[in-house]
Amino acid sequence: MTTPRPRRTPAPTRRKPARTPAATLGGADLPAIGTGTWVILPTYNEADNIRSISAAILASLPGATLLVVDDGSPDGTGTIADELSAADSRIRVRHRTAKQGLGRAYLDGFAVALGGGATTIVQMDADWSHDPATLPTLVGPIVDGSSDLVIGSRYTAGGGVVDWGLGRRLISRGGSVFAKTVLRLGPNDLTGGFKAWRAPTLASIPFEGVHAGGYVFQIEMTFRASRGGARIREVPITFRDRRVGQSKMSRRIVVEALVVVVTLRFDEVRGRVVGHLPHIGRRAPDEIAGGPIPVAIRDSPGPTATVAEAPSAGKGG
Repeated sequence: MTTPRPRRTPAPTRRKPARTPAATLGGADLPAIGTGTWVILPTYNEADNIRSISAAILASLPGATLLVVDDGSPDGTGTIADELSAADSRIRVRHRTAKQGLGRAYLDGFAVALGGGATTIVQMDADWSHDPATLPTLVGPIVDGSSDLVIGSRYTAGGGVVDWGLGRRLISRGGSVFAKTVLRLGPNDLTGGFKAWRAPTLASIPFEGVHAGGYVFQIEMTFRASRGGARIREVPITFRDRRVGQSKMSRRIVVEALVVVVTLRFDEVRGRVVGHLPHIGRRAPDEIAGGPIPVAIRDSPGPTATVAEAPSAGKGG
């Protein structure tokens, strides 16, 4: 009698780990979304927001570099930003020893980003008024080469504002209409601060000639880009009032904006616009691939700024 052979238990089938969609193309790794992009985030007393907004920005653009420009916040925002930078090489911090205005903070951050080799530069608020989930849509027209400046617009089809009273709505919308009419500009939202710039376009603007105020800064930068021949596009956004803290809008800022808008138009009519821009034209996005764009910035007298950089592994985003 023949003894039956014991049956062999088949070895368990090993499943190959699922590959993340769009992680590779033809066997080659694709760069992370936001590679080459620098996001400039000015802060003043944003300790309650800085952690969450930084995480959300880098979740939307994982390949980006986030530059926090802190104006010596007494609530410790700069210290928290340093902690975030120590833990994540994509985050850098620019420390300024005193509050010098939103416009000056942006210009300072722009100069650092241009010097660091950025190809796309985003400016946005740290108070959650600008939704980080919109960032890929904002930078898209810059990356594909179809635009030089993209404005996150509240006043184009699909855009809007929530959590604002009638007075604030009138100031914002009225300011945009006034500037659009006086300066003869195309975009509908001229007072908003959620923008993406193509680096050569931003570098062509002479920073030393900009009225580096708060509210008017947004209008003037778009004006100068437009007069330089920039291709400007608006994408719709929903603007929400800040989650935590108080608005930094003041009557003085509004008056300053009105005066500067009229001055810009007056100077242009008389042919005396400071730092008149050359025609920007349709330059390829890879023009700056060979190295940083030289840029000069004349800061106001007084406090100096220092940069706390993350480890070199994250340099250039």
